[in-house]
Amino acid sequence: MGIVVQKYGGSSLSDADAIKRVARRITDAKKAGNDVVVAVSAMGDSTDELLDLAAQVSPLPPARELDMLLTAGERISMALVAMAISDLGFTARSFTGSQAGVITDDVHGKAKILDVTPGRIRSAIEEGHIVIVAGFQGVSQQTKEITTLGRGGTDTTAVALAAALEADVCEIYTDVDGVFTADPRIVPTARKLDRVTYEEMLELAASGAKVLHLRSVEYARRHNIPIHVRSSFSTLEGTTVTGSINDPEFDEGPEGTMEAPIIAGVAHDRSEAKITVVGVPDKVGEAAAIFNALADAQINLDMIVQNVSAAATNLTDISFTLPHTDGQTAMTTLAGLRDQIGFENLLYDDKIGKVSLIGAGMRSHPGISAKFFTALAEAGVNIGMISTSEIRISVIVDQDDVDRAVQGAHTAFDLDADEVEAVVYGGTGR
Repeated sequence: MGIVVQKYGGSSLSDADAIKRVARRITDAKKAGNDVVVAVSAMGDSTDELLDLAAQVSPLPPARELDMLLTAGERISMALVAMAISDLGFTARSFTGSQAGVITDDVHGKAKILDVTPGRIRSAIEEGHIVIVAGFQGVSQQTKEITTLGRGGTDTTAVALAAALEADVCEIYTDVDGVFTADPRIVPTARKLDRVTYEEMLELAASGAKVLHLRSVEYARRHNIPIHVRSSFSTLEGTTVTGSINDPEFDEGPEGTMEAPIIAGVAHDRSEAKITVVGVPDKVGEAAAIFNALADAQINLDMIVQNVSAAATNLTDISFTLPHTDGQTAMTTLAGLRDQIGFENLLYDDKIGKVSLIGAGMRSHPGISAKFFTALAEAGVNIGMISTSEIRISVIVDQDDVDRAVQGAHTAFDLDADEVEAVVYGGTGR
């Protein structure tokens, strides 16, 4: 028997009927001759509701207690799914993240998985049970405290389990039929992709595509775990995430077949903020001091732009983007450096959005940047910052311009489908 790891998100587990539907899909995989391990998220918007409740009780809840609270959502889901499976005539065993052997570091709220020791899972599989694991959580290797993995953490749990169990595939069930060329909520004519490389999916996830969590794709690429993204509401085939842009079929040489499309998709992200450190003395080590302080505060930065220093003042401005949830922490951290570095001011803007063009084919096709910027100009969108990688171009725009920017770029690169393919079956987008 092969091992199949499945993951079901909150929209797939929104109520009792949805849980029964998921249980039937799980047992179908078992009937097909597979050993099945399932990672589940909290039901519907349960996590957001728990966060709202915590905010009503305490404006600044202790991180340890917040993790204890938030992990309750997944524990409820795992038990209910196991009950539904039992009613279908199969045996299931549910485990919390710590019981499943998910070992993390000790950072509450956004812990990283260090190891998975799936002894209890293997024993349950050998006994013929379907295994249900609470996603999004683990236990700290050092402190033995319960930790959570942050938003999208159940994706990472599922891929980590697949790697530890040497599974054949990790199936991510969600509320859309696969990975699309843009968010169907913004571009109804977005096309479903049959296959995406790990690198393209990494860029899509990092640029705001919410269908897969960034860390889960990183984990899958590192351990060469194929990911199959599909809907729990339909039987359509979905999208396979596997392979590399460096594989022969994407080469231009005589061996290659150039199967890579020029552009895989257009992604957007409204969850970022921009900070500008104004008037930084243009001296060796000042930028390092700024970014070391932010790193010590566990803040991940995205785009970074430093202006050329003015000859008259020898001062420069440094701008960068970061998750807006880290904005207050970053501003407080930087304010503490003002006397040490001697910069003039701090500016904060959370009314921005990031729009990104991603595709392996852009490596060998000149003019992509020009076409992208022309499309934005024709849509009346002004660009604030620009960042590029080998297969991505990202721009920062006003938040109100995000939809127009995505739609304009999507049409400019002929990504629109002839008829509507994308269906969003559930989820509120919270």
